[in-house]
Amino acid sequence: MATNISCKKPNHKNLRSHACNSTKKQQKVNLQVVRDENGNKYRVSAREKRTLLRGSKVEEKTAA
Repeated sequence: MATNISCKKPNHKNLRSHACNSTKKQQKVNLQVVRDENGNKYRVSAREKRTLLRGSKVEEKTAA
């Protein structure tokens, strides 16, 4: 089972129709599963995942 380490919360907004009726809507966070070097699974947002992957590519390029 993946552990949720992201501290992001969903956004709340109102949907507006042409008659100006408002309906509450919730935009949920795009959580994705990532594995670390030890094989542990973590759930992070897509933005955090992209940042982690960029950091690992930079380390690989400097080590090579």
